[in-house]
Amino acid sequence: MSDSGVGEEIGAQGARARALAVLRVRSRAAAVALLPAAAAVVLLVGGATGRLTGGSWDAARWAVTGVAVAVLLSAAAVAAVITRARPALSPTVEIAERSAPDLYRLVRDLADRLNVPAPSSIALTPDCDSWLEDRTHPAHARADAPRTPGAASAAPVLVIGSPFLWWMRVAELRAVLAPVVAGTGPAAHPDIAAARRFVRGLDAAVALAGRRDLGLIRRAALGLVGRIARLMLRACAEHAALMERGVASAASERAQGVDYGLRIVAQEQVGLAYAGWDRLLTRVALPAWRMGRWPSRLDVGVVSALTELSRRDRLAEGFTSRLGERPACDLLEEPGAVDEAASLLAARLFHGGPAVSGPDWSPVDWQQYPEEVVDRKWRTEAARLHRVLDDMGVRRSARPGDPAGEPAGGAVPGPTLDRVMAHLAGQGEEAGDRLAAGISAEVAREEAETPPPASATPGSNTLPSTTTDATTSAPATLDATGDALALRGTDPLPLFPLMPPRTGRELLADHVTAMVCCAAVDTAGAAPGLDWLDGPALLMDGKRRTDLAGGVLSLVEDGDGEPLRMWLASTGVRPEKPVRLV
Repeated sequence: MSDSGVGEEIGAQGARARALAVLRVRSRAAAVALLPAAAAVVLLVGGATGRLTGGSWDAARWAVTGVAVAVLLSAAAVAAVITRARPALSPTVEIAERSAPDLYRLVRDLADRLNVPAPSSIALTPDCDSWLEDRTHPAHARADAPRTPGAASAAPVLVIGSPFLWWMRVAELRAVLAPVVAGTGPAAHPDIAAARRFVRGLDAAVALAGRRDLGLIRRAALGLVGRIARLMLRACAEHAALMERGVASAASERAQGVDYGLRIVAQEQVGLAYAGWDRLLTRVALPAWRMGRWPSRLDVGVVSALTELSRRDRLAEGFTSRLGERPACDLLEEPGAVDEAASLLAARLFHGGPAVSGPDWSPVDWQQYPEEVVDRKWRTEAARLHRVLDDMGVRRSARPGDPAGEPAGGAVPGPTLDRVMAHLAGQGEEAGDRLAAGISAEVAREEAETPPPASATPGSNTLPSTTTDATTSAPATLDATGDALALRGTDPLPLFPLMPPRTGRELLADHVTAMVCCAAVDTAGAAPGLDWLDGPALLMDGKRRTDLAGGVLSLVEDGDGEPLRMWLASTGVRPEKPVRLV
């Protein structure tokens, strides 16, 4: 046997041993529940045979029998909750075979080479990760899916990170998926499958007991179940973790002989994809989401972001030459529809947006992003800045030619950058703190007035299907694939918010920057732009200006407006001119 075969066998044996340890926790819990019943049987048999008679034995017999009945009923209730509790389901975009036959063929060929069962289906997640997920629980079955005998033994679902399909080449994707697909072998082992079902049931029972929408009686009843499930979960947590480590080790060893050399190179692409994807979400997608727009081609955008990262980072030199090879997204029949579905799910996962498009939640293409997101963002923040100044009673700027003091005739001049700079520079840190607090309060008020995201169905864990028919309202661009795509997952969302709340000073700096950009666009011929790694950008003469932040920070943090005024003078921006707001 080769070294890899020995390693695989060791990992598999360790995983099976730990699975048995997990199952022993279940057996011990059952034994504890049956112990009072066993004692009651002994007492009842002793009374029936005339050996354990008398007043004290009769009292003990009734007391122990009552306790045994109560414990058995409680154990049955706990077992029923653990068995029926719905395990967590990762939000994904399901890919039917007819919408990606080449991708299914690649995965099946890979499973044949590894001599393991093929995954039952394929789904995509808007993240840089891939895993196998068991969806054999009856609660996870789709209502329109046919009920087939033996479903409990179905292979797990292969979940693939959608950025991988657009950035990686076909051979790289196969190399990265090899150790993941190899995990279907250990997953088919009865002991490992039973241990996983038990742990997932415990986890689901704990989550069910912690829900806040339960009534008083159900909360009290499930509270006891939750404590028992939590106790058993702690008892088997270490064994379960070591079992999964053994499964991963066995799968990795089995995949050694499949594209091993290419996998080393592909893993470098995984790290690069993660870096570019994170920048794209936090710097590019998040500003759009906050404006009520969701970029509909995030996976296409990640290619642009990673190409730009490769150009800037000398460590990534040569990676762009890969782009001449066949991308893995060619394995999809309708990559545009899949990208749109994954982009909408990303907005839900990381921002909590609605499940479908609407007047206040509409898709945006990359070509329209600068005008419809960047420019609107700047003008919305500039308008909020001046609205807070109005509420604070800050004097408005006078028009050129007006006498000193209030504007002539009480007229209200347009909003100017001069007004903002004069206020911050005139009173220093105190003015900045008051203005930052006012902006924070205004942002919090606007967010509180925003209606909550629309869910699929109250209490449902299934996201709306992306198909379009007479009863659905999914994006029209997904019509091409029919019901080949479906969004599924766990509410409420977002599950993974991207960034912590911004501080008041950060908000103030953003708003002052937006005001400067509005002035530059309206008075100096600048234009809004998009940088794939940094998000909204100010373009002057077709080039991105990156030297604005220093002057803004000097004004906001120190009350020193001279650096910003020098920047304005050098670029031809007129701070005394009113700007257009939304």
